[in-house]
Amino acid sequence: MCYLIAKKFGDLGCVALQTEHGPHLVDFETRLMESVGYDKIQLVVISRPSAYGEYEPYSFVDTEQEFEAAVRNM
Repeated sequence: MCYLIAKKFGDLGCVALQTEHGPHLVDFETRLMESVGYDKIQLVVISRPSAYGEYEPYSFVDTEQEFEAAVRNM
């Protein structure tokens, strides 16, 4: 288990999705970054939110669709 984090540069907080490591995650992350660009959004995979206070507060979503919508609205 891991968490995919999306953070807009310069903003407080992030969006987080609990997920699994593997090719599907790589494909999802690559496709999302190609669609939103690399200049405003940072995607990071972390092991546990409590270890990464610099991304707080976390807004957790339940699905990839919710995560993608939230990232597009950043």
